Amino acid sequence: MADSSRQAGKVNMEGVPEQLVFGLDIGTRSIVGTVGFKNSTNGFVVVAQVVKEHQTRAMLDGQIHDIGKVAATIEEVHKKLEDMTGRRFKDVCIAAAGRVLKTVEAEAQTNFVSDTVITSEHIYTLDMLGVENAYSILRDEKKTDDIRFYCVGYSVKHYYQNDYIISNLEGHKAMSIKAEIIATFLPNEVVDGLYAAVERAGLYVANLTLEPIAAINVAIPEKFRLLNIALVDVGAGTSDISITKDGSIIAYGMIPSAGDEFTECIAKHYLTDFNEADRLKCASTVNTEVEFYDIMGLPQRVASEEIAEVVEETVKSTTKSIAGKIMELNGGKSASAVFVVGGGGKIKGFVENLAEYLGLQKERVALRGSEVLGNVEFMQDDIKVDSLLVTPVGICLNYYEQRNNFIFVTVNGERIKLYDNSKLTIMDAAIQMGFPNVDLFPKRGKTLIYFVNGEKRMLRGKEGEAAIVRLNGRQTGMSASLEQNSKIDIIPSTRGADAVFEISSLPEYSSSMDIIFNGKEITCPRFVTVNGELVSGFYEVKDLDRIEILGYYTLEQVLEFMDIIYRGKVYVNNVIAPMDTKVYDNFSIICEIMKEEPNYNELIEKYGDGQFPVASELLYSGSPMPAERDVQETIKEDIQENIQEQEEEMAEEDIYIEETQEEEYQEEEIPEEKAANITVNGDKVVLTGKQRYILVDVLDFYPVDTSVAHGDHLETSVNGIACDFTQAVNDGDIIKIEWVERQHGG
Repeated sequence: MADSSRQAGKVNMEGVPEQLVFGLDIGTRSIVGTVGFKNSTNGFVVVAQVVKEHQTRAMLDGQIHDIGKVAATIEEVHKKLEDMTGRRFKDVCIAAAGRVLKTVEAEAQTNFVSDTVITSEHIYTLDMLGVENAYSILRDEKKTDDIRFYCVGYSVKHYYQNDYIISNLEGHKAMSIKAEIIATFLPNEVVDGLYAAVERAGLYVANLTLEPIAAINVAIPEKFRLLNIALVDVGAGTSDISITKDGSIIAYGMIPSAGDEFTECIAKHYLTDFNEADRLKCASTVNTEVEFYDIMGLPQRVASEEIAEVVEETVKSTTKSIAGKIMELNGGKSASAVFVVGGGGKIKGFVENLAEYLGLQKERVALRGSEVLGNVEFMQDDIKVDSLLVTPVGICLNYYEQRNNFIFVTVNGERIKLYDNSKLTIMDAAIQMGFPNVDLFPKRGKTLIYFVNGEKRMLRGKEGEAAIVRLNGRQTGMSASLEQNSKIDIIPSTRGADAVFEISSLPEYSSSMDIIFNGKEITCPRFVTVNGELVSGFYEVKDLDRIEILGYYTLEQVLEFMDIIYRGKVYVNNVIAPMDTKVYDNFSIICEIMKEEPNYNELIEKYGDGQFPVASELLYSGSPMPAERDVQETIKEDIQENIQEQEEEMAEEDIYIEETQEEEYQEEEIPEEKAANITVNGDKVVLTGKQRYILVDVLDFYPVDTSVAHGDHLETSVNGIACDFTQAVNDGDIIKIEWVERQHGG
């Protein structure tokens, strides 16, 4: 369709409402911009329409290949429409071609505790739940595939009221409602290209649908959907297919073959460029012969019948593929009738060949034009009403069919739809997309749990960094407000370093033992064992280690520590002691020290094995060594008293250590995990696993569906006070987390 001068004229805007819908049909060969409104009779009024062809092949098979060039053409169409109407448009409705289309059937059900009057919000929430279920099915099918898909539209096959089929649920009472839907998905890169081109042209996407959905809403009204009818929208790059039966749309499909294949045949046969060949193709559908110039600049004239013969084989190949797809989507059999719309279907022989491959009478396959646009009024008198306008008008009408009180935002590259309650925040978007709660708040490193002398202790890991949140490129917080097409980037919170420390960091380790050895005070470090093994102060404590800081040495260990070679008997607190005697703080040890290793052979020869004499004299307060019997008899009572005094001193020292340890290690004592018994939406819930809780933790224990909107907005409160998800939660609190529906007038 070529540009025409009539599109540059002003439109009489008298009586035209302020609220207009702006739709763009971004096709492979051209871009059609339509501005209009829905009138009181439920028809549609086209106020202004502009068509602009691509100057190059910036799009192929419905996919944008050159975003910059497509954006420039959109800008031209946009500016002309604003000039014609005197209005300014920022929001636009668009449609995606069915390239690489994935169709998934799913169902969803909502149960109520009592008979409930069904509102439009109930219905929409049910639909969205069905879409989410369809997306889950698609993800399961594509679990080994890295391609991410975006839902571009859905159709409801049937609604059920208490298990009975019903055409419209609104206003009825029901205990349960169910929907069977067909959801359509495209790879993200297809949708991303459309969004990028529109946004580069200075516009925002208000609504996105699929081209066959837009076309069928115009070409096959609901009153005809009881019949098994196939609609084929033959564009330049793709042929989109949708099928109705038993009152609903039962399938969508696509083949990547359409009008451009016919154009390429003409260009090759007549040696013309692509644009000239496309003009020949269009002209041959309305004229008996056409004139053109070949690449040599020579004028040529050919009959339209000849052009039809040139493309005959390609037309047959395309229609055969379309017929095969229709039968595949329709359960292996032909539809009862086929409606053809779009410019590509105008080529001679198209409908005839399609009827033949489907085994239908020729009258049952028809090119639909002005007759399907009977409920559409055009304010521009010179617009030629034909099948080319079906999809552009359908895109505008879809704005009214699909709910428009939602906004699209992008979170980490994924587009999501949010109900616009004028209070949306980044937290709402994060919850709806299923962003993990633990990745929003700082995470501590691994906690180290260990035992010291049987006492359980804990050293917390370092706290990590909170999530970094950017809104449209600027750093902000989770409570920042959202608007249409906000771009959100959330870098997950980080985990801090794990708890690490060495034995030497223990307060008990710094204490030492003082021993009186031969009248002199000797300081010894305390022995430490971990899991029964002696370790040094450089030992790095591991999780669940059992550390024992010993309050004694054995006599043998003391002598080894001091590197002592002794002779004769050894006395501990004036009592002869074996080598396994435990030596505590302030105990005394007396023995004769040898400066050099004795000659044991001589001693054995002189005194006999095991009969070595004790030291005859030792320096001990200047007094001679008492005889063994005398010592035992004379100081027995003194020893007992001395031991009692030492035990009392040790007890006092242990108390002091515990008090010091409590002060210095207060943060590292283990707070016991506490359970919190709370009530959530009337249900009893027990929170476990932490010492303290915040509202977002409740989502790990109570099944709140935050994946899709089940109402206008998510309402949260603790003990009747509205709050956000960072609010502290304590034992006995009453929590409310539920989707709330706002009543809408009109």
